[in-house]
Amino acid sequence: MFKYLLQGFTLGLAYVAPIGMQNLYVINTAISKSKKRAYQVALATIFFDITLALACFFGVGILIDKSILIKRIILLVGSMAVIYIGYGLIKSEPDLSGEVDLDKPLWQVISTCFVVTWLNPQAIIDGSLLLGGFRASLPPDKSNLFIIGVCIASALWFLGISTFVSHFSHLFNEKVLKKLNIVCGSIVIYYGLKLAYMCIQSIM
Repeated sequence: MFKYLLQGFTLGLAYVAPIGMQNLYVINTAISKSKKRAYQVALATIFFDITLALACFFGVGILIDKSILIKRIILLVGSMAVIYIGYGLIKSEPDLSGEVDLDKPLWQVISTCFVVTWLNPQAIIDGSLLLGGFRASLPPDKSNLFIIGVCIASALWFLGISTFVSHFSHLFNEKVLKKLNIVCGSIVIYYGLKLAYMCIQSIM
């Protein structure tokens, strides 16, 4: 039981931690605004990130439950995509120089959190392949534990990064973010290889 929860948490953390639009928005807010506004942005981002993860996980899961062939295809495509995502994270160069308009009323901040999550095609594609691929590898009665772990990782990450950056903004630079991306990319590649192994097992 704990194994699948931990697996979901680990993968969820590796997936959400690399620096993308969500993290840049949360980081820029924590650096430039009050703790209250930083936590407002973090909570809104958590909500939209979790709802997207659930949609990706259970949406692709419907297809997986209908056909073993679809399950194998998703495992194969998912493994290649996950490895590619991990490699891209390792090679990427974080950039904190982009300007973000933080002087907005709360409803506009929430709208922005929605946009950087739900209207980000790459996040939808990556989430569907990554989470959908792992849905195919899980026992049906353990899938809920896995996605709960993913959701916990999202909540702890965004709250944690808001707290950390608010208190130690002078330490949060692109060099640190690069190391973070390398670690996360390596974890994602490991899980991609695991998916590929499961695909081979399902065929043999």
